[in-house]
Amino acid sequence: MSGRSPDEPGRVSSPLELLFDLTFVVAVGTAASQFAELLAEGRVWAAILAFVLAMFAICLAWIHFSWFASAFGTDDWLDRILTMLQMIGVVVFALGLPAMFASVAEGGHVEVRVMVLGYVVMRLAMVLQWWRAARQSPAFHRVGMASIRWTVIVQVCWIVIAFVRLPLPVMVPLLAALAVLELVLPSLAQGRADGTPWHPHHLAERYSLFAIITLGEGVVGTVASSSGLLGDAGRIHWDGDAIAVVIAGVGLTFGMWWMYFLTPFGEMLAHRRRRGYLFGFGHLPLFLAIAATGAGLHIAGLQLEHRAELGETGVVLALAIPVAVYLGMVYLLHTLLLSAFDRFHLLLISATLAVLLLAVLLSLAGVGLAVCLLVVMLAPFVTVLGYETIGHRHQEEMLRGLTER
Repeated sequence: MSGRSPDEPGRVSSPLELLFDLTFVVAVGTAASQFAELLAEGRVWAAILAFVLAMFAICLAWIHFSWFASAFGTDDWLDRILTMLQMIGVVVFALGLPAMFASVAEGGHVEVRVMVLGYVVMRLAMVLQWWRAARQSPAFHRVGMASIRWTVIVQVCWIVIAFVRLPLPVMVPLLAALAVLELVLPSLAQGRADGTPWHPHHLAERYSLFAIITLGEGVVGTVASSSGLLGDAGRIHWDGDAIAVVIAGVGLTFGMWWMYFLTPFGEMLAHRRRRGYLFGFGHLPLFLAIAATGAGLHIAGLQLEHRAELGETGVVLALAIPVAVYLGMVYLLHTLLLSAFDRFHLLLISATLAVLLLAVLLSLAGVGLAVCLLVVMLAPFVTVLGYETIGHRHQEEMLRGLTER
C-alpha cells in the first residue's frame, strides 16, 4: 500500500468496489422504506430525524471507504478480506435500522445499538486498512496514524452513546456533535499535509455510481406505488392513477439521473484537488435528497391507496422538497467547484422552483395527486432542456477558463 498514482490513466471502479456497493443497496433501501412508512403515518419530524441519522451513517461509511480505496486500493487478498468485513458491517447496520426508526417514533430512548455495532465494524476495518498504509507507505505514515487515532476515538464515543440509555432530547445533540466530529475527521487527520493520492476521475465515477444506487430507490418507490393500484394477483387492472405513477416515477428518476451527469465532476476535481473535501462531503445532502425522493414516490402510492395520513398536499411536499434539495445541491456543487457563477442558472433554478410550486398549488386547489406527480416530474427537465440548448456552451467556457489557470 504505497499509494496509487492520482494520474493513473484509465482508472475505473474495480469489481471489488462494485460488490461493496451492492451491500449499500440494502441499507439505502431499508432506510428509504422505513422513512416512507413513518412519514405516511404522519410522524413527520420523527421520520426526518431517523432518516437523516440513518443516511448520514450510510453515506459516511461509503465515503471513507471510497476515498481510501482511490488512494491505496491494492485488491490483494488482505484488502479483499477487510472489505468483506466492512460488507458484514453494512448488513448488520441495515438490520438495526427498523429498531432505530421505531424507537424514534416512540419518542423515548433511541435504539441504535445494532446500528452502531455494524458501523463500528465498518470503521474498525478501515482502521486496519489505515494501519497497513501507515506501515507500508512512509510518505503517508503520519496521516495514517492520525486517521487511526481519530477514528478509534470517535468509535468509542459512538459505543458509549449507543449503550448508555439516554432520553431523546439529550441524545440528539450528542449525535449531532459526533456527526460533526466525523465530518471534520479527515481535516484533523491530515492537518497541513497534502492529503492522500486519490484519483479525481475515479472518485467522480465512484460518486456517480452511488448516485445511481440511490436513484434506484426512485424505481423501487415507483413499483411500490403502482403495485397496489393494479389490484390483486387475481385481477390486475390499469387505471389513470397507476399509469400516472409509473410515468411520473420513472420520468422523475430519469430526469434526476440526466441532470447529475451533465456536470463533469472528474474534470473539475482534476483541476481543483483542493476542493476534494467540498466535493466529497457536499454530496451528503444530495444523496439524502435522492433517497428521500424515492421514499416520496412510495408515499404517493400509499396515499392513492388511502393508506397515508399526510393528505395530498403533504404527499406532494414530501416529493417536491427532496427534489428541490437535490436540484439545489447539484447547482451549488457546480458553482463552488468551478468558483464561477452562471447567471443562466438563476433562470433555470427559478423555473424549476416555479414548477415545484405549481405542483403544490395544484394540490391545494384540489387537483388530483396523479396530475401533481406528473408536474413534479417536469422539474429536472427544466435543467436538462436549458443545458442541451444553451447551458452546455456556458459550461464549456467555464471549463476552458479552469484549464487555463
